[in-house]
Order: sequence, then structure tokens, then C-alpha cells
Amino acid sequence: MADTDIPSTGAPRPGGPEHFDFDSVHTGLLDCVQVNLAVLADHHHGAGTHLRAGAALDFRTWERADGLPTVEPPPDELLSVLPGVLGLRTARRERLSGSELQDAVVRRGSTHYVIADSFRLPWLPYHGHAHMEHSFLLAAGPDGWHITDAYRSETTWGPAVPGRWVLSDADLADIGPADAVEIVAGDLPPLTALPPVLTAGDDAVREYLGAYETWPDRARAVGQLTVETWLLARGRRLHAKYRELFSGSSATSEAEEAQLRAWDKVVEQTYLAHRRVSRGRAEPPLLVERLREVLAADLEIHAEPSAPRAAPDEALRLRVAAVAGSVLGVPEAELLAGAAFDSFASFGSFRLIEIVERLEDSLGTEFAAADLVPENLRRVDDLCRIAR
Repeated sequence: MADTDIPSTGAPRPGGPEHFDFDSVHTGLLDCVQVNLAVLADHHHGAGTHLRAGAALDFRTWERADGLPTVEPPPDELLSVLPGVLGLRTARRERLSGSELQDAVVRRGSTHYVIADSFRLPWLPYHGHAHMEHSFLLAAGPDGWHITDAYRSETTWGPAVPGRWVLSDADLADIGPADAVEIVAGDLPPLTALPPVLTAGDDAVREYLGAYETWPDRARAVGQLTVETWLLARGRRLHAKYRELFSGSSATSEAEEAQLRAWDKVVEQTYLAHRRVSRGRAEPPLLVERLREVLAADLEIHAEPSAPRAAPDEALRLRVAAVAGSVLGVPEAELLAGAAFDSFASFGSFRLIEIVERLEDSLGTEFAAADLVPENLRRVDDLCRIAR
């Protein structure tokens, strides 16, 4: 049953378990493993602490059981890093059955952070439908087993919403084996450094996108891509909130706001594509290409400052501008001033191919296939850099 009458005191209740409030948590920006660590962080250190989970905006991948890459870190990875970021400490972690979990919680008399299979968690829309690792907070009470779960998401089977529930012994025993983690307050690191910025190797991004572009089971690839774009978009919104926390200002640059909207659009497009493919219809074109474009834009907006790139050789710039200007029928001076090829009405995919091929012939070279990505093919200086 849902527990809707718990007072928001944030303190232990007489005769009952410790109460955890989640009103201060941006639940819509956190995944199902992060979100209940976020509840503990704000509980111990105050509202907004959980935003530190968005400090690092990076691009790392792990291999899923089906072979596809994912940007979602496994729980072991998160639990090795995230508690320290949030001012928490892992005191104990055990793999327990349902009955063992009950015994451990009663014996220790403390709230446990638990990770179990969503398929067996009766308060979730995933119950009986989908397997994934999902967290919740568990405590013993005089009227049953108290669950706090702040996860929020829309699913095929209905919405997952933050809430509190009370389970019977039988309900809790049915969740099967689970990771039970005792997490206590630790030292909260000070906000004394600039927010970490995006780092992503070109090879890592290229391999990740290539896997989704060429995966033979298109329904499987597009279905997982809906999860990937959702995770990436959430992570970027969480990072924007972290930057506000660090700076003490709610102002977000116009470029960042536009980029966040672009991510939302990619999520929508991917979900629509998945719905079409799951119904046996054709996969919409350029799905992975749109993801490639927003990832490239991320690098422009958030990339770590580095040593200035060497200016292209002026003679090379003139040759590239001459070729591109001839193909597009536009003044070379505008291209040399930095105008993007796609800012002209004459630009299109065939014109771009012609520019590349004519430039290769003119320079007596062949561009590396790995360099032929959109972010390298829009301006004279971009082409100069890959022509070196």
C-alpha cells in the first residue's frame, strides 16, 4: 500500500523508521541507481547536495550483455565513485536473498540502500515486464517494510513516480536476491574547483555510434538507443544544474539552453523511431547521425580548454576555399571569413561529397575515413585540419 501520511520531518519517527524526504531532489534528472543516493545526500547534507552527481560531464561506455555499448555505468562503478562525491560512505555491502535482507535490516536497525531487479518490485511499472537493476531505500517499521523510491520516469507501462510504500513480509521476500548496502554520512568535499568539463576521445564516440549504426538487429539497436539518448540528455541537464550550484547563479547561456533543447529533440526522435520499428515499419533515416551531431556540439560547448590549434597554412586555406567556392558557387572571401558551407542554399550532401573528392584530387591525398564526420566538414578551417 502507498504511504501517503508520513510527515515531512526528515527525522526518525517514534515507533517507526527514519523518514527520507525527496522534495528537494531533481528526481527527473537522475537514473534509477543515482536517485536514491541523491535522497541520502540531501538528507545528510542539505538540499541541493545531490546536484554534485552531475559534476563530471564525460563520455565513457561499457559493454552490455548483448554486446551493444552503453553509457550507463554498472552499479559497481557508481557505488565506487558516487557516494564520495555526495558526501556518503559505504559501510557494508552484501548480496542477500529476500529473507536474509529482512533479517539484516532488523538486526542492524538501519535504513539500507538496496539494488534489486525491477521485474520483481511491485511498486514499479516495470514489475513483471522488464529486467533492470533498480535502487530503493528499505527500513523496518511496526506496520511492515517501508520503501522509499524517488525514481521518476515515463515508461511503456505507465509512469514511475517518487513515493513511499509499505510491503508485507511476503512481498519483500519475493524481490529475490538483492544488493543491500549500508550507507552512512561521510565528509562532503568542498566546491573549490571549477566544474569538470567534457572529455571524450574521438575513437570512443566513433566506436559507440558505429555499433548502433551497423547493429544487424535494428529493433534491438533502436530500442536500446532510446535508453542511451535518454541517459545522455538527463546527464546534460543534471550537469547544467550542477553548474548553477557551483556558480551560485541560475543563469544558463543561450548556447547551452539551445543544446539542451537539441538533446530533448533527439530523445523524442529516437523514441518515435523505436515505436515505428517495433511495429514493423521502416527505420527513419539519419537517426544515429542526429545523435552524432549533438555529441559533436557538446564538445564545442563544454570541451576542456586546450592549447590553441595551429593556424592552417594560408596557402592551404586558399586552395580549400577555391574548391568549396567553386562547388557551391559562392564567394571565396565569405568562406575564408568563416562562413559555414551549410549556411548557403546551394549546400547539400552531394555538394559536400563533391567538395571532398575535388579537394582530395587537388591535394593529391585521401582523407582518413574516421575524419569524415560532420564536425570536420562544415568550414574551410575544418577541412584544412584534416587535410594536414
